[in-house]
Formats: sequence, structure tokens, C-alpha cells
Amino acid sequence: MPTGRVKWFDADKGYGFVVAEDGSQAFLHSSVLPEGTEVTKGTRLDYDVVDSRRGAQVLKARLISIPAKVAKARRRSTEDMAVMVEDVIKVLDDLNNGLQHGRYPDREHGNKVASLLRAIADDLES
Repeated sequence: MPTGRVKWFDADKGYGFVVAEDGSQAFLHSSVLPEGTEVTKGTRLDYDVVDSRRGAQVLKARLISIPAKVAKARRRSTEDMAVMVEDVIKVLDDLNNGLQHGRYPDREHGNKVASLLRAIADDLES
């Protein structure tokens, strides 16, 4: 899975290009981004790529980080973060109870918890 940065992205048109660490470029369409994600120039991504008739194209992308100035502008207020952290504690406590009884969460619930944890981690890092 290559890692790279968004070279440019036109949100109105829904596409742009990503440049891998080795310098290769791939077409990036908004449909391969995680739901609710916005990317800008400089956003770091992990992605799967395939060669198509028109050249390299991203099949699936995962955000690693967004540029610092964008992250700070999107940062939630401390009051909102406090509420989110309280909710996460409750969710993790429920998850822990299931694990103690030998049950992993189903895939959908596990993905939701992972997304929630990533969102909080992103806000704390920015």
C-alpha cells in the first residue's frame, strides 16, 4: 500500500492527483475517499492503486494526516471534545464488557468504534 500526498484536488469536480513517496502519480476520485472526508493539497494518504487504461488510479484511500493549518481550523471546541471523550469512554466500557465475556464486536460496530477513535486522535494531534 503506497503512501503519498495529495498534489492537488478539486472538491467541486471531485478529483485530483496523489504523488507517492517514489514520485509516481495516481488519479484520485472522491468516491474512493472515506465517507465525509475532504482532502486538500498536502493531505497524506495510504492508498491502493491499479493501472487502468488511463494510467494509475487510486482504488481505496485512507487518510494519514491533513495539513496542520487545515487541522487547526477544523479543530473541535474543548466542550465538544469533552462530550466526545465521555461518549468514547462509555462505548469502550461496553466493548470491554463484551471482550471479557469472550465476544468481539461485529465488524460494523468495530469499524464505527475505530472511526470514532481515529477522529478523536486526529483532533488531539492537531
